[in-house]
Amino acid sequence: MASGQLFSRTTQALFYNYKQLPIQRMLDFDFLCGRETPSVAGIINPGAEGFQKLFFGQEEIAIPVHSTIEDACAAHPTADVFINFASYRSAAASSKTALKQPTIRVVAIIAEGVPELDTKELIAYARANNKVVIGPATVGGIQAGAFKIGDTAGTLDNIIQCKLYRPGCVGFVSKSGGMSNELYNTVARVTDGIYEGIAIGGDVFPGSTLSDHVLRFNNIPQVKMIVVLGELGGRDEYSLVEALKQGKINKPVVAWVSGTCARLFKSEVQFGHAGAKSGGEMESAQAKNQALREAGAVVPTSYEAFETSIKETFDNLAAEGKITPVKEVKPPQIPEDLSTAIKSGKVRAPTHIISTISDDRGEEPCYAGVPMSSIIEQGLGVGDVISLLWFKRSLPRYCTQFIEICVMLCADHGPCVSGAHNTIVTARAGKDLVSCLVSGLLTIGPRFGGAVDDAARYFKDAYDRNLTPYEFVESMKKKGIRVPGIGHRIKRGDNRDKRVELLQLFARTHFPSTKYMEYAVQVETYTLSKANNLVLNVDGAIGSLFLDLLAGSGMFTKPEIDEIVEIGYLNGLFVLARSIGLIGHTFDQKRLKQPLYRHPWEDVLYTK
Repeated sequence: MASGQLFSRTTQALFYNYKQLPIQRMLDFDFLCGRETPSVAGIINPGAEGFQKLFFGQEEIAIPVHSTIEDACAAHPTADVFINFASYRSAAASSKTALKQPTIRVVAIIAEGVPELDTKELIAYARANNKVVIGPATVGGIQAGAFKIGDTAGTLDNIIQCKLYRPGCVGFVSKSGGMSNELYNTVARVTDGIYEGIAIGGDVFPGSTLSDHVLRFNNIPQVKMIVVLGELGGRDEYSLVEALKQGKINKPVVAWVSGTCARLFKSEVQFGHAGAKSGGEMESAQAKNQALREAGAVVPTSYEAFETSIKETFDNLAAEGKITPVKEVKPPQIPEDLSTAIKSGKVRAPTHIISTISDDRGEEPCYAGVPMSSIIEQGLGVGDVISLLWFKRSLPRYCTQFIEICVMLCADHGPCVSGAHNTIVTARAGKDLVSCLVSGLLTIGPRFGGAVDDAARYFKDAYDRNLTPYEFVESMKKKGIRVPGIGHRIKRGDNRDKRVELLQLFARTHFPSTKYMEYAVQVETYTLSKANNLVLNVDGAIGSLFLDLLAGSGMFTKPEIDEIVEIGYLNGLFVLARSIGLIGHTFDQKRLKQPLYRHPWEDVLYTK
């Protein structure tokens, strides 16, 4: 066991198994104490490398992350404390690896329930190699104004209240981490505060004992008095009794062993810790308190009198001139995290994104306020989800069915259209799914897919202005614009597009009104009189019927309908539908293991 001080204002640690909160608490303590460098040099997160962003005061810093203990120790040779937040299953193995590193001097094991045999091996190795183990089952330790381990001493408010941001003159050691926080507060009230505090852990075999640390405190000049809090179970306190009897400790020791109430119970009682279980009279709190008292320690008659005993001991030392109480200093203000400040109502922060269609903050995601479970339980379909996410309302079933039919009818139109062609070429170049899909989607525009949007815009404008089909078509001709939604490469007046017929049949059966579609049919009658291929195509059918869906449902105002058409909802419907086909073409090419595509020379006209 080391004979003197474990930590200082320059001590740095390696933190095993990334935990954001205890690391941030260490860094906040550093800033509170006025340290120039953060106490966490590096983080070890098995299988991960890079950096973790945390705060050192107001400054955001990047702490290196290493995948192995060996790499971290090599990268940070001055870091000599290893804080182990591994689970009880892996704590022993990782701690042993750390102890074997020449740069590591102190290992703190936070996990409870580490197998006793493993703990004994760690203790033996540490003692043989002059290293220190704190724990298992410990919250750690603290040197006031210098360094703290993980969550030791709790919140910043508690640290400030306990005056741990600057050193006092009291050395404190306890088995319990929770009771340490209580005693830090007690010591701060009746003395000038803690110099160093250690919680050795509540397991049966702690890596270092109460007497180990008391003997260290005796060798630290800044420590003027020692406070010890033991508990029933085990015989650790008797090594402290022997040290007192042998005169190895020449500083006042105020001690109390908790658990005196155990005698009030008829059966055997265990208090929280694995080691807090009396195994006989010598392990009882009463016997250990009596032994400490007889060895020369100041032992009160009850825990309630513990504070008075600490105060009287401190006051006597001060009166004798052995203690010069430290001057109080005002610690710097630690900036609050934005999320904490917002929750407490201390600040107003502007948001950067507005979302009105979905919310994932509750127990389950909601689409336009409708819980995901409700969507499934009601048996709603893709069309219903589109109506919630796109239109922010639940449309009637015939509307969502129409949307689903459009998606199915537009999912694919063979391998030769521009989008499918691009996707196929990209897939054959060995690219990933997203790249193939995007390659095809990028061709969607005025000449491929965009006709759906334009058909809706032009048909709506013509109908709303009461233009006759003749006036509409001829006005478009004068502008040099082809009527979107009219014309087909293959289909004719005597060979109609089956998809158009299916859409018209569904609408006439289910829609309350089909005024826009009927107007499009009248336009088709006029255009067919000019040429047999100027039929209403699927783009024109979807565009006009989408207008009927919006207007006939009674759920949209005229400005809302205008906005929906202008924004490009119909193009969104085509993009969604065609994505299904493009993904299919990608999988098809990869399944067929097609080679890199090269366009044939004979299909190119080479000119000068």
